Amino acid sequence: MNNDALSKSLRYLFSFLLVILLGGCNQIPDGLEAVTSFDVQRYKGRWFEIMRLDNSFERGLSHVTATYDLRDDGTVSVLNRGFNSANCEWEEAKGVAVFQQRKTVGSLSVSFFWPFSGGYHVIGLDRKNYHFALVSGPSRKYLWILSREPVLAADVRQKLIEEARKLGFPVSELVMVKHGDRHCRSLSGPRS
Repeated sequence: MNNDALSKSLRYLFSFLLVILLGGCNQIPDGLEAVTSFDVQRYKGRWFEIMRLDNSFERGLSHVTATYDLRDDGTVSVLNRGFNSANCEWEEAKGVAVFQQRKTVGSLSVSFFWPFSGGYHVIGLDRKNYHFALVSGPSRKYLWILSREPVLAADVRQKLIEEARKLGFPVSELVMVKHGDRHCRSLSGPRS
C-alpha cells in the first residue's frame, strides 16, 4: 500500500471513529425515555439547578442557572451560569441545542463548541406547570434536578430523587447546589 492510500485509509478511519464517538455522546442512556408531549415554549426561560451529579465542568459552582430561549432557526439557545466562589466571579457557557427527534420529545443535543455536543434528555417533568424537571445527560454519570425557583419543596425533591434511583442513577452522589448568599473564599495568600 502506498503512502497516499494509507493516508486516505487513516483519514476515513479517523472520520468514522469521530462520528462514532460524537454520536455516542448524544444518545439517551439505555432504559431511559425522554418525555413526550414536550412543549419547548413552556420549557424556555430560566431554570435553577437544585441538585446534580458532580461533573468537571460545574465543579465548585454555586447559584447555577440554565436559561433557554427559542431562536429564529428553530434551535434553542442555552446560557449556563454559575458562581465560582474560589475566584469570586461568575462563569458562563453559551451553547445551542437542537432536537434529536420531533420537537415534542424532550431529547436534544447541546453544543457549547463545535463539533462537540452532548445529550440533554428531559426524563421527568411537571407537565402541568413546568415547574420542575429531571434531566439526564448522555450517560447515568450526568443528572440534574431543575426548578423554576431557587428552592424546590423537599417532598418534590425527594420524589425526583426516588425516580432517579429507580432509573439507575447513583443518587447518593447527588450534590445540593447553593442559591443563598454568595460568599467568596479568601483570595489572600501568596501571589505570583
